[in-house]
Amino acid sequence: MLNIIAAVLVFGLIVLVHEFGHFLLAKLNGIGVVEFSIGMGPRLLSWQGKETRYSVKILPFGGSCMMLGEDEKDTDPSAFNNKSVWARISVVFAGPAFNFILAFLFAVIIVLNIGYQKFEISEVTEGSPAAEAGLLPGDVITRVNSRKITAYEDIQIYMLANPGETLRVQYRRPAGEDQWTTGETVLTPEYSKEQGRYLMGVTFISRYVKAENPGQVLYYSAYQVKYCVTSTFDSLKMLFTRQVQVDEAVAGPVRIVAMIGENVEESREIGLPVMALTLCYWSLILSASLGIMNLLPLPALDGGRLVFLVIEAVRGKGIDQEKEGMVHMAGLLILMALMVFVLFNDIRSLL
Repeated sequence: MLNIIAAVLVFGLIVLVHEFGHFLLAKLNGIGVVEFSIGMGPRLLSWQGKETRYSVKILPFGGSCMMLGEDEKDTDPSAFNNKSVWARISVVFAGPAFNFILAFLFAVIIVLNIGYQKFEISEVTEGSPAAEAGLLPGDVITRVNSRKITAYEDIQIYMLANPGETLRVQYRRPAGEDQWTTGETVLTPEYSKEQGRYLMGVTFISRYVKAENPGQVLYYSAYQVKYCVTSTFDSLKMLFTRQVQVDEAVAGPVRIVAMIGENVEESREIGLPVMALTLCYWSLILSASLGIMNLLPLPALDGGRLVFLVIEAVRGKGIDQEKEGMVHMAGLLILMALMVFVLFNDIRSLL
C-alpha cells in the first residue's frame, strides 16, 4: 500500500506543478481561471474561491486548468481568447516549463547526495572495432559524432538509437598526473548475436564523486535533465523506426506505478534515504518526460496549441477558433484511444 501511495504522490506532484504553471501565468496575465483541478473524473473534494473552483478528482492521473474563453469565444475581457498572442503563448508554455524546473530541482537533490559520474574505459576487447581504432584502457570518451558524452549512458542510448552507425569518437587520454592528451578516431560497431546489439568492444568503469562547488552541482543537475530529454527523443526515434515495439516502448500510468512501487520496495529495505532518492529519481524522469511529451506538436497537447499560437504571431491574425477547436477535439479523441490502448497493454503486461 505504501508503494502505491508513493507512486500516486509522485504523479500528483508532477501534474500539480504542470497545471500550476498554467495557473500562475494565467493569473499574472489577468486571465480568468474557471477551475483548477488535480486528477480526472468525478470530484472528491471541491471548494470555490473568489473566481476559481479548486478540485481534487477521483483518478490521480492528470489534471486541468480550465480558463475562461480557452476553447470558445467569450466577450469577457479576462477571457483567454481576448489576451495578446504572447500572453497566451506564455500561459501554454508555462506547464512544460514548470515540469523542467521541477525536474532540475530533483536533479539538484540527487547530485548533492550522490555526486556526479566519472567514467573511463577499463578494458578493450582484442580484435574489436575499439581496439582497431586505437582506444586504450584509461581513455575517457568525450564525444560521439554530434553527441557530447558526460556519462557512459550517453554512449549506450546513442548506439541503441543509431545501430551500426559509424562513430567519430573524441577522447581524452591520461598523460601523467592531472595531464591529458586529446585524440579522435573512427570506428564502426559490430553486431553481437549473443547480446542482440551493436558493440564497440569496450568495458566501462564508473564511480560517483561529490560535486566540489555550486557550479558543478548546477552543471551536472542540468545534465541530468538534458539526458532525460535526449533519451526521450532517442526512444521516440526507435519507436518510429520500429527498432522497438509500441508495447515495449510505451508504459502507461498503471505500469509506471508498478515500476515505482517495485523500486520503492527494494530501496526501502536499504533505508529511507535511499527510498527518498529513488522517488526523486523517478520524479526527475517523469517530470522531464511529461514536459517533452506535452511540447510535441500534436493536437490537444500544449505543443499543438503552441503551433496555432506561433502561426497567429507570424500571420498577425489567428486561425478560426471553431476550426482550431475541431482539430484539438480530433486530437483529444485520438489521445483517449491511445490511453485506452496503453491502459489495456499495462494491465496485460502485469498479468
